[in-house]
Amino acid sequence: MQKNKSAIALHYDGQQTPTVTAKGHNQLAEHIIEQVKQQGGLIHQDEALTDYLNNLEVGDEIPEKLYQVIAELIAFSWYLNGKTPPGWEGLSSINEQV
Repeated sequence: MQKNKSAIALHYDGQQTPTVTAKGHNQLAEHIIEQVKQQGGLIHQDEALTDYLNNLEVGDEIPEKLYQVIAELIAFSWYLNGKTPPGWEGLSSINEQV
C-alpha cells in the first residue's frame, strides 16, 4: 500500500519563529510543492520531520525542539539562494576579523 504524499510549507520572516503556512496530502501536497518550487523555496524530504510537522495546524509556530533542524534547513536554503540572514550584510568573514 502506497503512503499518502504530504507537504508542509513553513514561512520565516527573519525575525519571528517559523510558522506553518500550508499543509496538505496527495493532490494538495503536489500543489504546495509546485508553488514552493515556483517561488524558489527549498523542498526538503524528511519523512520523520513531515510526520511531526503534520501534527501542527496552519498558523502554528514550530515547537522549540525543532528550532535547530529548521534553522539549519533555512540557513542552507538561504546559502543556496545567495542570501544572508538579516543583519549579516557587510560583515567581514571570521578570517578577516582574527
